[in-house]
Amino acid sequence: MTNVIRIAAGSLIAAGLAFSASAAETKLKASLDAKQEVPANASTGKGSAEITVNDTTKEVSWSVTYEGLSGDAVAAHIHGPAAAGANAGVVINFGMAPFKSPITGKATATDAQIADILAGRTYVNIHTAANKGGEIRGQISK
Repeated sequence: MTNVIRIAAGSLIAAGLAFSASAAETKLKASLDAKQEVPANASTGKGSAEITVNDTTKEVSWSVTYEGLSGDAVAAHIHGPAAAGANAGVVINFGMAPFKSPITGKATATDAQIADILAGRTYVNIHTAANKGGEIRGQISK
């Protein structure tokens, strides 16, 4: 009976370790368009973002696709903290222009930035020369 208890306990520990390792990584998304910009603009551009946050390693990674912009993307970032409909500063820069779809990358974030991303208080913004404040935008959510 002792061996059965040890095997069961070992299985529970292994399951707990597997759960805690996978719990550190959270996948989020955003749907980007011009209506979400503040103020909104007339662009027909659209896009989507897949954001992965690992709160153990503090790594944030992204893959952002877009189409139909008024011109080349000259800047792209995560902004926050901000609720939908509010503006905020850049917290994670996606790199240097010129950008091509898809934009992929990763960065190390602070605990506060990770908390804001996971709580839905950040957004992805893609800027063009014609829309310097942002052409398409989308709030990051689960």
